[in-house]
Amino acid sequence: MKAYKASLVNSLTLIVCGIWGFYSVAEPVSLTPFIPAIIGIFLLGMNDGIKNENKLIAHLAVLLTLLSFANIMPLMGQLNPAENIEKDWMAIFRIGLMLLTSLIAMITFIKSFINARKA
Repeated sequence: MKAYKASLVNSLTLIVCGIWGFYSVAEPVSLTPFIPAIIGIFLLGMNDGIKNENKLIAHLAVLLTLLSFANIMPLMGQLNPAENIEKDWMAIFRIGLMLLTSLIAMITFIKSFINARKA
């Protein structure tokens, strides 16, 4: 898979799951679910630069993709809820999906950097 395609899938997943996470809460009290969506919007804006192999944009996209791994903290919070709160399996799915696409994007970026270095 090409890095720009993996980044595109990752950005769209971050946007959709971030917005979905915000609206799935009965009483939205926090804007933090929009953080992945904002990262996704920036990654989506960088996708043409990644496709054109712009090194600066690709490195910034890697930095943002790495930043998206901060989703591990909400995942840990969902996996170890407080005693009186049930696990939200849809939140676990959304966060897991965002982490999975971020991991795939990161792997493709690393592979493309290695291939560019060899060339």
